[in-house]
Amino acid sequence: MQDNDQFADFFDDVTPLEPTDKVPTLHRQLAREQALIRQQAAANSTSKDDDPISEDQEIELVDPMDMLSFQRPGVQHGVFRKLRLGHYDIHMTLDLHRHSVSDARLAVIRFVRQCLKQGERTAIIVHGIGHKSNPQAMLKSCINSWLPQLPNVLAFHSCNKLDGGLGAVYVMLSKSEEAKQKNRERFQQRRRFD
Repeated sequence: MQDNDQFADFFDDVTPLEPTDKVPTLHRQLAREQALIRQQAAANSTSKDDDPISEDQEIELVDPMDMLSFQRPGVQHGVFRKLRLGHYDIHMTLDLHRHSVSDARLAVIRFVRQCLKQGERTAIIVHGIGHKSNPQAMLKSCINSWLPQLPNVLAFHSCNKLDGGLGAVYVMLSKSEEAKQKNRERFQQRRRFD
């Protein structure tokens, strides 16, 4: 009991604060402003600093009937072979038909980001063969130039006929940091039990 009295004596000269609406209102206003800034940043998510594809690079034109193929060093031959043969499950596809080159460029960047965000490792990008474009195969040539510039693209190859043939590519993406961490943890657990 004596401890309670000492505690109450400690707060004798304390007066309660008067209720005020100013701080919460200011807080709400700041929160709204910050939300607006985040929305604008999301809308402009492909800013110069955030854009890995160079606009200034000259695009080397490919023939409409060329097969596209790219493999980063370190991608195992068996993994690339499975990609080339279309043996991976595909859950996401981007169709670039009727896109201008600049719209296609932004769409590719957003699509790769979306795939990574959803943890997809393989996808298809349909670019068309480009017989009717001027110059011919312009989007196909752009895809061939752009994808190697994206650091998360490990490999790509023209699709099998059923998936779009020479008018589309299978794209293999790197694992997300979360997936890499899960693999590390799984590997460490296996090592403990060996």
